[in-house]
Amino acid sequence: MTFTGLIGTICMFPLRAIIRTCVAFRIHPNILTFVGVLINSWAAVDLAKGHFVRAGIIMIVANIFDFIDGKVAVELGWVSKFGGFWDSVIDRFSDIALFIGLIYLYSTMARTDYALIASLAMMFALMTSYTRARAESLIARCKVGFMERPERIVLFMIGAFTNRMAAVMWVILVLSIFSVADRVILTYRVLEQLPERPPTVTRSPLPVRMLWNAFFWTFERATWQYDVMVIAILGFVWLTPPAWIGDPMASGYGPIGWLFVR
Repeated sequence: MTFTGLIGTICMFPLRAIIRTCVAFRIHPNILTFVGVLINSWAAVDLAKGHFVRAGIIMIVANIFDFIDGKVAVELGWVSKFGGFWDSVIDRFSDIALFIGLIYLYSTMARTDYALIASLAMMFALMTSYTRARAESLIARCKVGFMERPERIVLFMIGAFTNRMAAVMWVILVLSIFSVADRVILTYRVLEQLPERPPTVTRSPLPVRMLWNAFFWTFERATWQYDVMVIAILGFVWLTPPAWIGDPMASGYGPIGWLFVR
């Protein structure tokens, strides 16, 4: 079992109990979805006030609702097309709320640079979801790119608990741009009846293939490749000195900056 797979298995123990409770009380999954966005909006308010740790705790609670709604729907046999539509729409509101909280915070600090970075991260995060939805109206499947919604939410929580939200915004922005590009490229190649991987890449040396795989991400969660990407992201978020990226909230040098200062 991979590292991320182990974490997922551990987290499922309390979640199964919550799912069973919701099923026992026959709570409608659409209600769970709506409660999740309300709680996430509360987290956004705390982000706007700079209360990161409290916002992180609230996000954990909110995303319990976001995770279990589909599971409860399956258990109760209440899966419906409208439920899927409702879930997708509410997810977008949840995403936007968190970004707006940060944009407001950076605006009140007169940090237009990070207000812009957070705005761009929000735009490409939404486009990541839109490109997949639009592509899958034309082709069978368009699940490429690393930065999907679960990864964004986990990164938001990591940034909140460790006060490294600026680094998190950079990660979400850059990897969301890649994810949008991946989905545009895949859709074009499938519609033009071209192979997903260009033959020139297949015949290229190993370093070139590794770069292509990192950019054109197709690996599933709980694989060793996914673990490597997660470790690389966490390394950037936790080790990059806040001063190097002009973090408006964090202070100190971090492990790498401390070495340079010495």
